[in-house]
Amino acid sequence: MTMNRRNFLINSSTALAGLLLASGHPRLHADSQETHTDRPTNERKTQMKTAVSIVDDAFYINGEITYPGRSYQGNKVEGLLINTRMVQGIFDDRNPETIYRWEYPDTGVWDPERNTREFLSAMPAWRAHGVLGFTINLQGGSPEGYSKAQPWHNSGIEADGSLNPDYLSRLERIIDFADALGMVVILGYFYFGQDQRVKDEDAVKNAVDNATGWLFDKGYTNVIVEVNNECNVRAYTHDILKPDRVHELIERVKATTRNGNRFLVGTSYGGGKVPLENVVRSSDFLLIHGNGVKDPNRIIEMVQQTREVPGYRPMPILFNEDDHFDFDKPLNNFVAAVSQYASWGYFDPGENDYHHGYQSVPVQWQLNTPRKRAFFEKAREITGFDA
Repeated sequence: MTMNRRNFLINSSTALAGLLLASGHPRLHADSQETHTDRPTNERKTQMKTAVSIVDDAFYINGEITYPGRSYQGNKVEGLLINTRMVQGIFDDRNPETIYRWEYPDTGVWDPERNTREFLSAMPAWRAHGVLGFTINLQGGSPEGYSKAQPWHNSGIEADGSLNPDYLSRLERIIDFADALGMVVILGYFYFGQDQRVKDEDAVKNAVDNATGWLFDKGYTNVIVEVNNECNVRAYTHDILKPDRVHELIERVKATTRNGNRFLVGTSYGGGKVPLENVVRSSDFLLIHGNGVKDPNRIIEMVQQTREVPGYRPMPILFNEDDHFDFDKPLNNFVAAVSQYASWGYFDPGENDYHHGYQSVPVQWQLNTPRKRAFFEKAREITGFDA
């Protein structure tokens, strides 16, 4: 079945709240508290066009299940959220000692505004191939693809937990355009290469409150929250961002409400890792990664094991980072995930050459390499979109 892209765009007057309704979702925290910020709540002059919600293990956009009626090789696709990791959309480097690393080859300078403009220009092509979601992060990801030492300063979160207005300006443009396109933004708050920029646990909590409050202030209904990227990575500085306690921040986001509404929230784990019980019990959806998983059968096993964790109930399972490809083979990590009714997300680390990949800065955001095109063509094949 070939879908028309308009199926996912409805008039804003009929859109759902995009947040969970206190009266209709059993996972709403019983002790929800209203947010209080200094910013007015009426900044958004018009209603949003895209509202994401979850019913059991399926995603809905504007009250309609994603990819309605679609199956692939006998496996259900409707209700999934095919996505890609695009975490550097608001990247900048405030360390003068490292900023030279990200210079554009044609100008010899780094330009965060150009990066965001080019990100925006590429988004319609992603959406046209059936990719309905992407991950972006207030602290980005490694601008070298993979890194041990991370001396650069890329954080939309200040030391005290306040938010940097330049990062928010770029993020607002991206979320707004995603809303217009009918796309879901998986917004990460923290990244293990930059969480040390936040001075202490109180500042971490402050950042969570400020970020969630900002989402409310803007009226966003197309955002789901990833508290932090790969909570089990040992590089995290703050204990509350680590596996044993990260559920506290998940619950903090859930407890933050406006008019009985809240945001859907979870966190992710490193490649090959299955979520722990505390996160499973607290989360609205489960994020797992396929990095380092070379055998697609292990992807299948990971999904099955995740559903066996105590506290699991029908809820979406998403891979939102996987650096394996082989899209020309009958069985690859993408196909394996879909076979188990799990969403899959493409991660292409790149080479800092303004050509390859979607993470090494400067990033070329278009579908300009054979690998990128292979992913997007596979996404179109699986989802049935007609680009």
